[in-house]
Amino acid sequence: MASNFGELVLLLGDHHLPSRTTSIPEQFQRMLVPHKMQHVICTGNIESPQEYERLRELVGGGSNVHCVAGEYDFVQQQQHQQQLDDKKVIQLGQFRIGIIGGHQVVPWGDLSALAMIRRKMNVDVLVCGWRRKEGVVEHDGGYYIFPGSITGAYSSHSPSTNPSFILLAVQGSNMVCYVYELKDGEVDVSKIEFAK
Repeated sequence: MASNFGELVLLLGDHHLPSRTTSIPEQFQRMLVPHKMQHVICTGNIESPQEYERLRELVGGGSNVHCVAGEYDFVQQQQHQQQLDDKKVIQLGQFRIGIIGGHQVVPWGDLSALAMIRRKMNVDVLVCGWRRKEGVVEHDGGYYIFPGSITGAYSSHSPSTNPSFILLAVQGSNMVCYVYELKDGEVDVSKIEFAK
């Protein structure tokens, strides 16, 4: 089935487990089946070595878990052997994809500031955490993907948010983004396609 979609990539972030919430919603846990995805991209704020290991299990371990540090991961890094960088660049299909936690962007979530970071990283797509509203935005010649919070964890700028994650299907120069959002106990899915 995965070959029909190309490479399947799970994008998620802002777990904040256990500091702000207790678990990933059951509706999402049933969907996160090991060995269905080839890569996991995480925008940080995992906060727990157990959650990092769960991400590794989804892709069968190895180096296909691409995480960056969120602003609340620094304490946990001292206890965990995996050192997380502030940013990372990977290649999927014909796309160069940059990953950042988002807390280093000033002003927070500003598309012009994100465009400067995207150009400096020399990437086609910038995956950015911290912003609690999920989605895909085209701006200034590039694409910006915001997976939101997989747990729906609150933040100082967004006290109430819907849990969300994004599944990418990458085939060469084509990318399809499936945005999953939990609304009133039901999973809502939207689809966005773009090509390089």
